[in-house]
Amino acid sequence: MPFAPVVPLGGLAGWRVLERTLPKQQEQFNKSPDLQREVQYFKDNIENVTTTAEFVGDRRLLAVALGAFGLSEEVNKQAFVRKVLDEGTFDPQSFANRLGNSDYLDFAKTFSFGNEGGFVPTTDRINKITDDFLALQFEEAVGEVDPSMRLALNFKREMTELASRDISENAGWFVAMGSEPVRKVLEGLFNLPTEFSQIDIDQQKDVLIDKAKLMFGESSVKLFADPANLDKAINQFQLREQINNGPNASTPGFAALSLFGIEGFGSESILNLLISNT
Repeated sequence: MPFAPVVPLGGLAGWRVLERTLPKQQEQFNKSPDLQREVQYFKDNIENVTTTAEFVGDRRLLAVALGAFGLSEEVNKQAFVRKVLDEGTFDPQSFANRLGNSDYLDFAKTFSFGNEGGFVPTTDRINKITDDFLALQFEEAVGEVDPSMRLALNFKREMTELASRDISENAGWFVAMGSEPVRKVLEGLFNLPTEFSQIDIDQQKDVLIDKAKLMFGESSVKLFADPANLDKAINQFQLREQINNGPNASTPGFAALSLFGIEGFGSESILNLLISNT
């Protein structure tokens, strides 16, 4: 069983604890014997695979490959995965291009059995896949402890990558909105209502641009290339999560609050306390 991540607190305080301990926790998690077995199996066998059928037919290889792209839950959809890979990515009308799922598109570009030239398992590529697999497995494990922490880790990873891409302002926001975890953080960060996702997609993009200008002074997702902006965004998201959820009997640290006789915090009291400690 993998090392279980430790997140002793929720909200902003919990995020700061996780950030400080992240390298050591990730290292300990990566050493888990069952994860190391799967990583080594992938490294030992992926070079021998030459067809989509062989790849999809090996569940252990497929699990690592899908896990590296945040698609672990798709491991039982072998026929679906094979169709994604067989049609490749060169044809704009291929299945991968029509899915509208950036994770699957990146997966198909990496395991390019359906493209001319096929899949070339270089050492660098194999190492990146296994490193990404371990990183996303850790995110999933964190999510089992606190879903908001997994969202924050995902946001930091995805937005760092997106901000580095040569992409237009509008396209950047559309890509961001296309990732459900990123969208959740953006909606929390900017305190958007639950109905936000139901309005016209172009209107959603315009709202995000306006909100970004107001909070960060910039209108492109490239603003998240600045670590200070990224930290501000995640801190604000976690602060909002903590305000909205408030402490209750299932909140980490609630027992300690009870011992000090401060069970009756309302959202306004929580906000004041948190702001005073930021």
